[in-house]
Amino acid sequence: MSATRLAAMLCSRLCHDLVSPVGALVNGVEILGEEDDPDMRAQVLDFLGQSAEQTSARLQFFRLAFGGGAGFGNEVDPEEGRKALAALLGDGKVRLDWATNGARIDKTLLKLVLNLALIAAESLIRGGTLTVRIGSADSESPLEIEASGERLILSDEMRLALAGRMPAERIEPRTAPAFLAALLAADLGMDIALTDS
Repeated sequence: MSATRLAAMLCSRLCHDLVSPVGALVNGVEILGEEDDPDMRAQVLDFLGQSAEQTSARLQFFRLAFGGGAGFGNEVDPEEGRKALAALLGDGKVRLDWATNGARIDKTLLKLVLNLALIAAESLIRGGTLTVRIGSADSESPLEIEASGERLILSDEMRLALAGRMPAERIEPRTAPAFLAALLAADLGMDIALTDS
């Protein structure tokens, strides 16, 4: 797949995830301009605050997961990733359990962590627990991500993309993060192993 096509798919994914909260902001501002009732205005302002937080959380997450991270060096504090992922998940149905050894990690590894965590969280259809464990680079398993819940769905297309075996013309915005994760893992000399239990 060309870098241009992958960038386009990731941009489409980003835009798809931002349309809803940004649209809510636009609608809220319109209502606010027409509403005189103080109680209704207070509700709209609360709604605007929630939409702004959602938009900010998604932008911060995708900046780290997809972006170049120009503000960081080659190594980053994994806590930046934890905060971005926790904000993205918000108070939703997926609970985050995150643990690291405290050491700074390669920026590419953080991008891999966030893309895999995004895929795992979205596979938890009815909610559950997303567990992220980042160990040392020389450990047998430097990275483990587990999604556990009542119902978990990981499509065949997503599995193919994670394995780096999906033909480029079949990559869509939905599967682009999985394809990116496969590329990042290859850059790091790592393999993505899926285990169903």
